[in-house]
Amino acid sequence: MVRAGWLGAAGLALLLAGPAGDAAADAVPVPDGYRMTEYRSPTPASLPGAETVDTARARALVESGAALPINVMKLDRSTLPGGPWLVPKPFSQIPGSVWLPNVGLGALTPELDGYFRANLERLTGGDRGRGLLFYCLADCWMSWNAGKRALEMGYRRVLWYRDGADGWAEAGLPTEDGKPVPVAAP
Repeated sequence: MVRAGWLGAAGLALLLAGPAGDAAADAVPVPDGYRMTEYRSPTPASLPGAETVDTARARALVESGAALPINVMKLDRSTLPGGPWLVPKPFSQIPGSVWLPNVGLGALTPELDGYFRANLERLTGGDRGRGLLFYCLADCWMSWNAGKRALEMGYRRVLWYRDGADGWAEAGLPTEDGKPVPVAAP
């Protein structure tokens, strides 16, 4: 009986304290530059200059067409010149997403930087005010880096969905199989 009472009090204290993930995110400092390693680790609570959105807001933005979802999940590429992306298994993404792999790495090669720039230009028709919703997985810096990079390129309506494909799926929302945009043909 004492144990049950203690567990009840501990549970109540945890509820009153709020979600543990939020406190952990608040403790992650925002770097001056890009995250260069350990991309799958806790992220900051926000991306300065961008709107950080939760699942409900991400869904509303996507369903209304107010933001284009951009999946930046990392992929390997063939070592052949101009080689294709290697997709080892199906990857579920938010419906209507454009998958631009690896544009959230801390440092981009000139080829990958050009790929990112050309695709954002194509997808927005040059409209720097077009809503762009960057995501990856929960606890993944790839989307944070990509959003920061888009801001530095002059895009003004950058949205960061920090819960990513994980949060979307956990909410029971529909997904589709992702197909990465080839590097050679933006």
